[in-house]
Amino acid sequence: MKTSLVMTAALLATGLLTTAHAQTLQKVADANKITVSYREASVPFSYLIGSNKSVGFSVELTDAIVDDVRKKLNKPNLQVATMPVTSQNRIPLLVNGTYDIECGSTTNNSTRAKDVTFATNHFYTGTRLLTKKTSGVKNYADLTGKTVSSTTGTTNAQVIRKYSADKNLNLQLVLGKDHDDSLLLVENDRALAFAMDDILLFGLKANSKNPDALEVVGDSLQVEPYACMLRKDDPEFKKLVDGTLNRLIKSGEFARLYTKWFMSPIPPKGVNLNLPMSEQLKANLKELSDKPAL
Repeated sequence: MKTSLVMTAALLATGLLTTAHAQTLQKVADANKITVSYREASVPFSYLIGSNKSVGFSVELTDAIVDDVRKKLNKPNLQVATMPVTSQNRIPLLVNGTYDIECGSTTNNSTRAKDVTFATNHFYTGTRLLTKKTSGVKNYADLTGKTVSSTTGTTNAQVIRKYSADKNLNLQLVLGKDHDDSLLLVENDRALAFAMDDILLFGLKANSKNPDALEVVGDSLQVEPYACMLRKDDPEFKKLVDGTLNRLIKSGEFARLYTKWFMSPIPPKGVNLNLPMSEQLKANLKELSDKPAL
């Protein structure tokens, strides 16, 4: 046995190797519990209806992954704990072992890949703007010198800040703690527009207090993939998660779930987002790639 393996075994035996560095499946088996995260306002991926029930496309992907973990570990009574995460804390809480997997609305990019690992990409989106129909805003140039909201810890905040600098728009960026907070800044006229992934903007608009007063506008600044997020250096768990997603894709279950959440009425208001699959997503259902955005 190599020295490094001996040291690892000794650390495990003495409890000095932290939970965060244990392999996920072993950690879950030892505790008979897996902890999964959810988002509170990432419609239609992962969001709350009522006070504590999370629903959405990514929630159902998570459920399928948990079922496969049960089978892999032969633990039909595996406990499932859920916890809310935000754009700001989702990566550090995953890395330190507080929870075990995040399937929400997280962009798979090369910067984040330094800290975490991503599974097969399951959606593609780009930054656009949500604004009041009465604002007169149709594209980014209309916001020159104006206040724009985005959400703390998102790639969108970085994208809109860089775009403003590149185009000399002098946008005044104000950050909400979550997507609902960022939308409220627009509804209360503290920001003229909300810069975020277009699919999330359509979902937030659909479930807002006055959907008819809002519209999604502007060019898509970039196209980025969403993917489930795992701890790094855990190939066994990534293989399981990728296997679940790839099985759902090949069986047609993924397409059925897509139709359910993007092409049909969804809770709580029964609004249909009516958003067909993008060409990028169709291509990835064949490629099964986990390639990050730049």
